[in-house]
Amino acid sequence: MMGASGFWDNAAKAQDLVNELRGISLALKPLRELKDGADDLKVLVEFVEQEAEEPEVLAAAAETLEQQLDAVELQEMLSAPEDRCGAYLSVQAGEGGTDASDFALMLLRMYQRWAEESGYEVEEVDLSEAEEAGIRSATILIKGDYVYGYLKGEVGLHRLIRISPFDANARRQTSFAAIDLIPDIDEDTDIVIDWDKDVREDVFRSSGAGGQKVNKTSSAIRLTHLSTNTVVQCQNERSQHKNRALARKMLLAKLYQAEQEKRTEEQAAKRDTKSKIGFGGGTLRTYTLQPQQLVKDHRTLATATNPGKVLDGDINSFIQAYLRFRMGKDQPVGENA
Repeated sequence: MMGASGFWDNAAKAQDLVNELRGISLALKPLRELKDGADDLKVLVEFVEQEAEEPEVLAAAAETLEQQLDAVELQEMLSAPEDRCGAYLSVQAGEGGTDASDFALMLLRMYQRWAEESGYEVEEVDLSEAEEAGIRSATILIKGDYVYGYLKGEVGLHRLIRISPFDANARRQTSFAAIDLIPDIDEDTDIVIDWDKDVREDVFRSSGAGGQKVNKTSSAIRLTHLSTNTVVQCQNERSQHKNRALARKMLLAKLYQAEQEKRTEEQAAKRDTKSKIGFGGGTLRTYTLQPQQLVKDHRTLATATNPGKVLDGDINSFIQAYLRFRMGKDQPVGENA
């Protein structure tokens, strides 16, 4: 069909077909790789039996195939249409003063590093710096396949325990930050918005660190969906037109996500935990830097004893543990579970 003449005469229909083919290819490629790996393994078994190959080579190939099988099994959990999308990830500082603002920046960097290490493209959408250190809030767009599916388990309240670098008496401080996520969906959705009647638009100057970085024009855009009080904003672009276009896309995605979550009680309950970004808010994960070194996910019980490595973007073990937890597998109890 794609090779037929006039395929692109109807651009919208053609793009839908391209997206459908892409989704099928994403599902079939790992299955083909598994089949090829299994065939290669059979050949290696014969070679080892004939002493034409070392057993260690067979063991390494079997381990690789097992890892591929695990990846396919995890991808099976990402069956919702939005799971294949990129995602807008937002970080918001909570209780804890300057430490919370600093922690929010640490989390932002953690997800940026994870995305870069995973081969995804990262784009800053909005960033509000704190007065002393860190950030009050930030939103980034992570572009790539299955970003939303992999990161949806990161939504919620994160807690940091450490000796505060901002406390002259070097006391231990607990601070909080919240993570939110919305899928980067196509603008062609069932959500209908009358941009003139349903949405209030506020224009303001982009915030910056001062000096030449301060935006001298009012190019930042904040959109408020009046009936749901859903708010998004974008100030990364210097063009007001580009900021408006991106903010509208984010608002559509957020309203689409809200409709999806109405059908899932678990997701709704998870969103409720973010109403209070602090003590009593229902912590998803705790990062303890002092007195011991430990990162613990309170849903799956997955742990890691090197917080520095985790905060540098090594979060795949937690992502995989959550997906397995959702699949009903036995709950992991240790590092790299």
